[in-house]
Amino acid sequence: MKVKVISRSAEDFTRERSKDLQKVFRNYDPNLHTQEKAVEYTRALNAAKLEKIFAKPFIGAMDGHIDAVSCMAKNPNYLKAIFSGSMDGDIRLWDLATRKTVCQFPGHQGAVKGLTSSTNGELLVSCGTDCTVRLWKVPSLNFDSTVDTSKPSAIYTWKHAFRGVDHQWNSSIFATAGAQVDIWDHNRSEPINTFQWGNDSVISIRFNPGEPNLLATSSSDRGVVLYDLRTSSPFKKNIMQTKTNSICWNPMEPINFTAANEDCNCYTFDARKLDEAKVVHKDHVSAVMDVDYSPTGREFVTGSYDRTVRIFNYNGDHSREIYHTKRMQRVFCVRYSCDASYVISGSDDTNLRLWKSKASEQLGVLLPRERKKHEYHDALKARFKHLPEIRRIVKHRHLPKPVYKAAILRRTVTEAENRKEQRRQAHSAPGSSSRKPFRKRKIIKEES
Repeated sequence: MKVKVISRSAEDFTRERSKDLQKVFRNYDPNLHTQEKAVEYTRALNAAKLEKIFAKPFIGAMDGHIDAVSCMAKNPNYLKAIFSGSMDGDIRLWDLATRKTVCQFPGHQGAVKGLTSSTNGELLVSCGTDCTVRLWKVPSLNFDSTVDTSKPSAIYTWKHAFRGVDHQWNSSIFATAGAQVDIWDHNRSEPINTFQWGNDSVISIRFNPGEPNLLATSSSDRGVVLYDLRTSSPFKKNIMQTKTNSICWNPMEPINFTAANEDCNCYTFDARKLDEAKVVHKDHVSAVMDVDYSPTGREFVTGSYDRTVRIFNYNGDHSREIYHTKRMQRVFCVRYSCDASYVISGSDDTNLRLWKSKASEQLGVLLPRERKKHEYHDALKARFKHLPEIRRIVKHRHLPKPVYKAAILRRTVTEAENRKEQRRQAHSAPGSSSRKPFRKRKIIKEES
C-alpha cells in the first residue's frame, strides 16, 4: 500500500520578519464563492462613496498679481515651475511646490497677452498690447540664481499689438498672433515671414507638436486657419458660427486639435477634415476662454467665463470633473502640469489656483499595498459603472447656483430648437430639406 505524506515547507507560510504580514492562501474556485458578485458590488458601491468623501481637489491659491491673470506658460525644464502674465504687464515665475513667486520680469507697459518657453526652458518669450516682443533669460528655481531678470535680453518692437505667441519645437523660431501671423527668429529683430488670410486679427496660435512646421490659429472673423511654414501662404481655413478663443493640439495624436469656442462648447477636429467636428464637448454655460491638453493626450482642461474649470476626456462629450470656488471669478487661462497630476487656473480675481487633476487622489508616496487597493477600487467601479446606484454617485457633481440655473435654461433652449427642427422636417415635402448632424451644424464652410 502506498502512503502519501502531507509535507510542506515552513518558508511558504512563515514570516521573514515579525512586522511582515501573514501570508493568506486563497482558493479562487468560483464554486466556493457563490456570493462573490454581490460582495464585489457592495465593495464598488463603497469605493464610489469613498471617492466622493475624499474628493478635495483644491490645493491652494497663489496670490501676487494686482490685476487679472491673462496668460500662462509651462517651463519644460522644471516640473514645478510655471509662468504667468497679467493685464497690468507683470510677469512672474512661480514655484508650485511652495506656491511662491521665484522672480518677476518687469517691463511691459500694457497687458501681457502671450507667454511661451523655448524647448530647453532657458528662454521666455512674452508679448502684449504695447506692440513689443520681449525675450527673457529664465533663472533656475533656486533663489541663488545669477540670472538678471530686471531687464530682457532682447526687445522687438513692431507695428501692431500682439494677442498670442508660441514657440516651435526644438528650434529658435517662434510665432506671434496679432493683426497677422508673424514668424520670428531669436537672432532677428524683424519677422522672417508673415502670413495673412483676410483683414481680421488673429486671437490665438499653436504649433503642432508632431510636425513643427504646421501651426493653427483662430481669428476674430470666426475662422480656424492652418499654416505650413514651408509654403508662402496658409492652406486651409474653417469658418464657424462663433469665434474660437483658444486652440490646443493633442500631444499624443498630433493630427487632432481642440478649439475652445464662444458658444460654450469645445470642438475636436481632425486637421485633415475640417468640415466636421470629431467630438463636440458640452457642459459649459458661457464662453470657453482657454483649453490645454494633458501630456498623456487622454484628457484636456478648459476654463470658462462661467467661473468654472472642467476636465474632459479627449473623446467624451461631457466633462468628467468640474472645479469651482466662491471667490474664483472668470477663468482666462488654464494649464496642465508637465506630469499630468495637477491643473493650474488663472482668473480675473488676480489669483492662480492649483488643483488636483483627480479630485480624490492621495498626495504623497503610496505604499505598494495602497496602490494596489486604489487600482482594485478603480477596477470595481469600472466593472459596475452601468448600474444605476453607482452611476448616480460617480456622476453627481455639485454646481454653483448660477451655473445650475444657466444649464437648465440652455437645455430648455436646445430642446425648443430641436422640437422646431423636427416639426419643420415633419411638415416639409420628402427630400426638400435635410437635417445637418450636430457636429456639422456649427461649421459654415471650409476654404482651402
